[in-house]
Amino acid sequence: MSKNKKTNLSNNPLQRLFKYGKKYRFLIWQAVICSVFNKIFDLAPPALIGAAVDVVVKQQDSLIAHLGVKDVFGQLLVLTFLSIIVWGLESLFQYTYERLWRNLAQNIQHDLRLDAYRHLQDLELAYFEERNTGMLLSILNDDINQLERFLDVGANEILQVITTVIIIGAAFFILTPGTAWMAMLPIPFILWGSITFQKLLAPRYAEVREKVGLLNSRLSNNLSGITTIKSFTTEAYELERLREDSEAYRRSNQSAITLSAAFVPLIRVVILAGFTAILLYGGMEVVEGKLAVGTYSVLVFLTQRLLWPLTRLGQTLDLYQRAMASTSRVMNLLDTPITIHSGNLSLPSNKIQGEIILKNVTFFYQENYPIIKNLSLEIPAGHTIGIVGSTGSGKSTLVKLLLRLYEIQEGTITLDGINIKDIFLWDLREAIGLVSQDVFLFHGTVKENIAYGNPEANFETIIKAAKSAEAHEFIGKLPEGYDTIVGERGQKLSGGQRQRIAIARAILKDPPILILDEATSAVDNETEAAIALSLEHITQDRTTIAIAHRLSTIRHSDCIYVMEYGQIVEQGTHEQLLEKDGIYAGLWQVQTGGKVTGKM
Repeated sequence: MSKNKKTNLSNNPLQRLFKYGKKYRFLIWQAVICSVFNKIFDLAPPALIGAAVDVVVKQQDSLIAHLGVKDVFGQLLVLTFLSIIVWGLESLFQYTYERLWRNLAQNIQHDLRLDAYRHLQDLELAYFEERNTGMLLSILNDDINQLERFLDVGANEILQVITTVIIIGAAFFILTPGTAWMAMLPIPFILWGSITFQKLLAPRYAEVREKVGLLNSRLSNNLSGITTIKSFTTEAYELERLREDSEAYRRSNQSAITLSAAFVPLIRVVILAGFTAILLYGGMEVVEGKLAVGTYSVLVFLTQRLLWPLTRLGQTLDLYQRAMASTSRVMNLLDTPITIHSGNLSLPSNKIQGEIILKNVTFFYQENYPIIKNLSLEIPAGHTIGIVGSTGSGKSTLVKLLLRLYEIQEGTITLDGINIKDIFLWDLREAIGLVSQDVFLFHGTVKENIAYGNPEANFETIIKAAKSAEAHEFIGKLPEGYDTIVGERGQKLSGGQRQRIAIARAILKDPPILILDEATSAVDNETEAAIALSLEHITQDRTTIAIAHRLSTIRHSDCIYVMEYGQIVEQGTHEQLLEKDGIYAGLWQVQTGGKVTGKM
């Protein structure tokens, strides 16, 4: 029983939020104190009004007169002076608490977004392949913003309601112990109603956050695929799908709104009972001479100040539940375990020779469906190897395993004799330059994209890398040259232009290991031939792995491996493989349309 209770507490989003924000404890306490003092001074005017009524009615017999000020004008001057102090302090504390709470909200929002994104970057690639980008964007942006809105307003509202109940409750029991219970009677019902509504709202707002995540996913996917939508003329179809997702989000919100909107009217009915009780019973006490007029005035004002603010609990509760639903999603992301852990061994790039050995490596995305099967491969330092094979044979997966984007299930992969699991992940990936077949360019200039792996590179170095990748000529013809904006994902450039910039980016990184995964698949034959000549120079004194469908791009490799169904079925130089007259020779004949021969 206690174990279950502990688990439930640990899953409470508010407690998890407090735990996360523990470094802001001092700032939180400052904000709390200012909120409390602001409410204390905010509650002072009814007492001043009651004292003024007491002065006007009793004059020389008033409470202030008993303190030594007999003149009525003097008594009113004292109240005026106190009013100025009270209003001044109330304003000061309001300015302070608003500034503190808002800064706190901004700080926590900022830190939470960075921490969530940092954690997201450390998760394995499989995590992203199992989720869509829109859902993750919804957590990083919308959910964290929802939390900020609650901290901006809701936290202060809750504190001020608690302060109001304590201060006014104490005042009632001091001034009129016999009638105090009438004003306090609605409060237990209000609190019970608040807790009940909270429990009913929690699952509804969790559903709202889920629906908005799906809606964001749809929008993100459609905007990314706008070219496909237009080319297939599916605008109406996609609009209908978006309408369905938006309608689901609207319905889930309406369900929550229907319940939350009922809170305030119901609470008003309960509040009315306490207010009218004080109004009637207290009035009769004054008529019978059992209660002073000034005290009665204070009670009526305080009752209104005590009970009516409780109607705002509905809005505060609404903010709270939305924020807690969002907090749960953000904290669940932060709690996602990292499965690929960095090693502890530092291996700087300038000390890497580049020898790679895979021994009995087996890997599968889904259990019992291996993509790589008991594969062994030795790549000597400084050598260039080519890997070919049919689609799905495991070529690109091999690259992901070398970068430790996935963890192998069996076997070992070593770099210069060191298990890559023991090497700092940053050092391992820093040592590898990857040019993928799916080129991704960031929104920015051509120059920024080429220098992405080395942002401090000078312009001369950038130009040199571009020339090596046969990109300098076409860049010079762009509207702004190297300062041309490439657009999101490089959409303003052709596929071949994007690939050449990606090659330049890898060249500028100057890694000891270079991986070319279909690096020339989107360029024409003339450009491919030019890049091939450049690669002969680029690949000198560095280990290079070239994956290709076009066999002409790897024919000069030191060794070529043919993969089928996750295994190496052939290996040798271009000439040796042609002489074997096997799979590679068949592929060469298909691509060249010529007779297989080992003489080149």
